[in-house]
Amino acid sequence: MKYIIWAFRIIIGLLFIFSGLIKANDPLGLTYKMNEFFEVWNMNYMVKYTLFLSVCMIAFEIITGVAMLVGNYFRLYITLLLLLNIFFTFLTGYALYSGKIKECGCFGDCIKLSNSVTFYKDVVLSSIAIFLFIFRYRVFPVFQQAAINASIVGAAVIFAFGLQWYTLTHLPINLPGAPLSLFHDCLPYKPGNNIWEKMQPGKDAVAPVYKTTFVYAKNGLEKTFDETNYPWQDTTWKIVANKTKHELVSEGSGQPEIHDFSLTDSNNTDQTEAILTAKGYTFLWFLRDPETSKNVNMDRLHNLSAKAAAMHIPFYAACSGDREICRTYQEVWSMKDVPFMIIDGTVSKTALRTNPGLMLLKDGVVVKKWSYLDYPKDMTLENGTLNLK
Repeated sequence: MKYIIWAFRIIIGLLFIFSGLIKANDPLGLTYKMNEFFEVWNMNYMVKYTLFLSVCMIAFEIITGVAMLVGNYFRLYITLLLLLNIFFTFLTGYALYSGKIKECGCFGDCIKLSNSVTFYKDVVLSSIAIFLFIFRYRVFPVFQQAAINASIVGAAVIFAFGLQWYTLTHLPINLPGAPLSLFHDCLPYKPGNNIWEKMQPGKDAVAPVYKTTFVYAKNGLEKTFDETNYPWQDTTWKIVANKTKHELVSEGSGQPEIHDFSLTDSNNTDQTEAILTAKGYTFLWFLRDPETSKNVNMDRLHNLSAKAAAMHIPFYAACSGDREICRTYQEVWSMKDVPFMIIDGTVSKTALRTNPGLMLLKDGVVVKKWSYLDYPKDMTLENGTLNLK
């Protein structure tokens, strides 16, 4: 029996550590997924707490995974893990059977799992957690000295929160050689990707097919219709708004990986293609929310924009907000020589996780991205190669 218990401890411990590490590299990804659930449940008042909840949940995954292996305070941790797994099973079951959530995001953006696979995975993990909970009195710490066990779990606590602090204030760590998608930038705007190409559908692209059903009520009777037969001419039927469903009939293929990326100038002219297909280097400074953005290292940014102008390198600000607000901050920050483009806020937070952040393109390909804490101090252009310091 002890070997079965150890095998289950290793499986569930390593899986929770792995899941936590992938999400810890991009806590905002889980935050946005939580927002999606709360919006579907009409719990928008919870959105302001989602970053805090995301950081705590990710840290708990890593810490609990380590505790499963070490065996320290096992009875407490297996109880909490069981409750968390039951909650995860509920979430993934809701996503699967409601059809309102496309993906649960259990492994962030790096490992995509269908809702069905995710749900059955959580069912299996919940079963393992129940088994370990039943035999919790047979589990003892790995080391006889309590201080050693506590130190290992304590180190996991510091690491779990420290890693997330780093990735939130800088950017997700991108180590292409790291195994199993750990510490990868898995978003479509990662270095090496051509944004314009990612916006184009494949040659044999097939659009996904959705079916919408409506529930109408008349004289206390409810009836379901679809787009082909709903009683739009009969005003005696009243739609039951909260029972409308949008279901995916067939998956599409060859669809663009990047959607809705658009840059418009002060005259509302679309400059997206011109900017993203330009030859040579181009800087894009993403300003997701001017009113809440961090205005640190602005001296570095001004130096870079001035050097770029002298080298004839385009430097744009991609601002999310109405034109009046963007124009106001353009003046406040003395950036009148930098063209301010309007970009959708959802697109901006996917392109660059920090607010603000800087991106360098070359021939439309993402070369590098920087948080507001890491703007280069200087740059030189030698033989057509841009060197940033």
